[in-house]
Amino acid sequence: MGSWTEQPIFFVDFEGSLASGILEFGVAGLLGDRVVSTRTRLCRPTGTVREEDAAVHGLRAPALRHHAPFADEWEYFVDLRGRGPLAAHYAGVENGLLKSVWPYPRSVPDFARPGAQVVDWGPWVDSARLWSQFRPGAGSGRLETLVAAAGLQPELDALALEHCPPERRRYHAALYDALAGALLLAALARDPAVSRLSTMQLLALSTLDGRRRDDLQQTELF
Repeated sequence: MGSWTEQPIFFVDFEGSLASGILEFGVAGLLGDRVVSTRTRLCRPTGTVREEDAAVHGLRAPALRHHAPFADEWEYFVDLRGRGPLAAHYAGVENGLLKSVWPYPRSVPDFARPGAQVVDWGPWVDSARLWSQFRPGAGSGRLETLVAAAGLQPELDALALEHCPPERRRYHAALYDALAGALLLAALARDPAVSRLSTMQLLALSTLDGRRRDDLQQTELF
């Protein structure tokens, strides 16, 4: 089985909450150690945007009301999931927000079990989980802490200048955070010990649920 670096992986970040709905999404497509595609937009709230949340992500309801709702992106996200695993930094948050809009996609490839199909957004590649295992001395699992520890901030800022809206070139902006997580995964792709893992192995190591991880490992792991 080939390396996970040969498989497109789509790094996702959402700004918003279950209360407000998804207010912004960012997607960075990764192939090996290169960001090969990006997409982002703002979305109309479906509920209340709390001021404490707006203070973090900088998005407020009056500026979002003219945008289409996130639910209009169904075909885009199902297409992504059909082409490769979704990824996130602490993937449980993004998985929960995505499932709050669409509990399930249509039948898509199960990249944890080659040749199988599944009706699920996961399993996800989780950069926080992977860094805690492969780089345990990198400090806290916060996105900006790991980016700084890995020396990736200049590369992130260069990508943001190219791909992010001018007012959203900062942490807690969806595409900026998606690019940051994608670069953390790209850094692992440059490590020979990590790059030779299969996609199934990478997904197993990303799985926080121990029972699910053990189940994945029963096939061809290690």
